[in-house]
Amino acid sequence: MSNFFQTKLEYLRGVGLQRAQLLGKELGLFTYGDLIQRYPFRYLDRTQFYNVVDLHDDLPYVQVKGILRGREVIGEGPKKRMVAKVGDASGELELVWFKGVNYLEKVIKNHQEYIVFGKPTMFNGRPQMAHPELEEVSEQKPGQSFLQPVYNTSEKLKNYHRVDSKTIMRMVGDLLKIALPQVTETLSPALIQNYALLDKATALQQIHFPQTPELLEKARFRLKFEELFYIQLKLLRQKDQRKVTLAGQIFSEVPTLVHFYKNIMPFDLTGAQKRVIHEIYKDFCNGQQMNRLLQGDVGSGKTIVAFIAMLMAADNGAQSCLMAPTEILADQHYQGLKVYADQLGINLGKLTGSTRTAQRRVLHEQLREGTMQMLVGTHALLEDVVQFRNLGLTIMDEQHRFGVAQRSKLWQKNPYVIPHVLVMTATPIPRTLAMTLYGDLDVSVIDELPAGRKPIVTVHRYDANRLKVFQFIRDQVALGRQVYIVYPLIEESETLDYKDLTDGYESVSRAFPDLQISIVHGRMKAEEKDFEMARFVKQETQIMVATTVIEVGVNVPNASVMVIESAERFGLSQLHQLRGRVGRGADQSYCILMTSYKLSKDSRTRLETMVRTNNGFEIADIDLKLRGPGDLMGTQQSGVLDLLIADLAKDGRIMSESRAAAQTILADDPELTRPEHGNIRRHIESLPPTAVNWSRIS
Repeated sequence: MSNFFQTKLEYLRGVGLQRAQLLGKELGLFTYGDLIQRYPFRYLDRTQFYNVVDLHDDLPYVQVKGILRGREVIGEGPKKRMVAKVGDASGELELVWFKGVNYLEKVIKNHQEYIVFGKPTMFNGRPQMAHPELEEVSEQKPGQSFLQPVYNTSEKLKNYHRVDSKTIMRMVGDLLKIALPQVTETLSPALIQNYALLDKATALQQIHFPQTPELLEKARFRLKFEELFYIQLKLLRQKDQRKVTLAGQIFSEVPTLVHFYKNIMPFDLTGAQKRVIHEIYKDFCNGQQMNRLLQGDVGSGKTIVAFIAMLMAADNGAQSCLMAPTEILADQHYQGLKVYADQLGINLGKLTGSTRTAQRRVLHEQLREGTMQMLVGTHALLEDVVQFRNLGLTIMDEQHRFGVAQRSKLWQKNPYVIPHVLVMTATPIPRTLAMTLYGDLDVSVIDELPAGRKPIVTVHRYDANRLKVFQFIRDQVALGRQVYIVYPLIEESETLDYKDLTDGYESVSRAFPDLQISIVHGRMKAEEKDFEMARFVKQETQIMVATTVIEVGVNVPNASVMVIESAERFGLSQLHQLRGRVGRGADQSYCILMTSYKLSKDSRTRLETMVRTNNGFEIADIDLKLRGPGDLMGTQQSGVLDLLIADLAKDGRIMSESRAAAQTILADDPELTRPEHGNIRRHIESLPPTAVNWSRIS
């Protein structure tokens, strides 16, 4: 796009410096480009007219055509209001305004025919509208759009500066008159033809002032496709360039791995695990740096896949490290893998915040000398003093809990060759989100559970059923099983009507006076938490009362029941993670979702989903639709999600089509040098180097 779209908004007719500063501060609108891409979030259908006699409380915003049959100003000062009546053949509609009365006195004309637009209510049995919009019938222009755009604004702009949706609509209308001739096409002729896309200028005109619902849909599709296409193009080019420019160590020798697989591993791998290991080995052999995301549901066996990857590195003279977000999880990985490492004669170390100074010195020395082949730890791995002789593989578990800076600091531990990178997550990521957030990574999925694992039975119970739930817990404990009871809060809240852990612990203690009970929450010191966790792991306690601190990191195969109190308080992904704490042994496991009867529509959807399915990817898709991508991934992942019009929860098909289009173009013309790709190349070149979303007008 030309420099025209970088023009400051203050130069647009009717805006001025003061209003432009407010628009920048309140809405982030600074330039013509920002305003023209401030797309409406909904449209009012101005095509249908209602008769006054048909108006009632349950109707949305509607419009009526009638003659103004009188008006009067009632009261004085702050209580001053204007009341008017508009009538059609079927009856009379009362209109009332409490603001802007002096202005209305000047412009409202008796006996004039008006179109009245607003929300009808019934007052003393008669229809009324408060603060309706009025438009003289004679002002109606031929060819005018009757799908009226509605724009997001702010309370401050509306209430104090009279910049409402209609003000923005007028500004956009004025801008389009001078901007459309400046709009240049940003997609190739082949893309426009193959996907039946509107041209860019028409799409911008129709998204703001659609002439028909059909043209509005075409404009939406064009702009969404373009936005997602450029995001995918950027990610795929980064991925291709990384493979060309970043060399990786070659790990082709695997004698220890073969010995482990044939003689030591106590179980068979699933088909999905074998497939992922093959994908990783292929990466290790091609001489390019691996950058792979491993997705797998709770209990699917990601850790053993990680250990096998670490064995490949060790077989080729390289060191590896596995970083976990919590000390509990790091210790769990260490204890589980040390059994195998000892049998193979491999030196596996552990480094966390609580590792003693004397142990650290030995560990640091062994890492520098290369006599320690594998290291498991927490953020402590990132310390400058931690230096490797030849770090060849870095693995991050629950990688979304680490920031970008932390991840890159770990990769810099080898100054000669960037280590291979494997990032793992037990939080299933919807396909559309994975293609956007991790579009520059290769993705592997473990989509089956180990043999012998039974699906967890999930039920929803109301508080009134608590005695039956307690009896079920007692029956399970009598069978030698253990139970988690999770609460959303540590202490009672004045503002939230949810069960709290402190009161819950007392209730559980009274209900089970003969049982040993652990309590774990986030305010406890690390050593206190570890002590209580250890008691539960050793089966010294039968019930663990906890907050979500146990969401990640506790592996107790003997635990078969997860009770989640005030389950409506939790998001779907969190419920799924908590449920994953059970079902880790051969016994049938259960998840009981406890709630009050008072539930929102979204809460019911979440609970019904949990009861219906154990499939983490299906759950993640529903979670994305309910919560949106920003909430789902957190702000640290939001850079690439800075979307103008596309919706990752709803536009999966467009995402797939745009990615396929980008892949086809890059496979054929990776540098975009061909004449037919000139529009695409010129658009990218016109953007600042820091542009996150390549589809933006610059």
